[in-house]
Amino acid sequence: MNWDRIKGQWKQYTGKAKEKWGDLTDDDLDRVEGQREQLVGKIQEKYGIARAEAEREVDEWARRL
Repeated sequence: MNWDRIKGQWKQYTGKAKEKWGDLTDDDLDRVEGQREQLVGKIQEKYGIARAEAEREVDEWARRL
């Protein structure tokens, strides 16, 4: 799915994001507001993984939406 669409419908996708990344809080997801780079950064921060790994996870998640 393309990020413009995800950004436009972010409120609908926050539940799916929480299912995938349970450590992200509602506040985290509200601050991200559908911005891919911010989501990658939050995942990297919360899970202590490399940026490339966080980007891969986000891209895989977006494809499955």
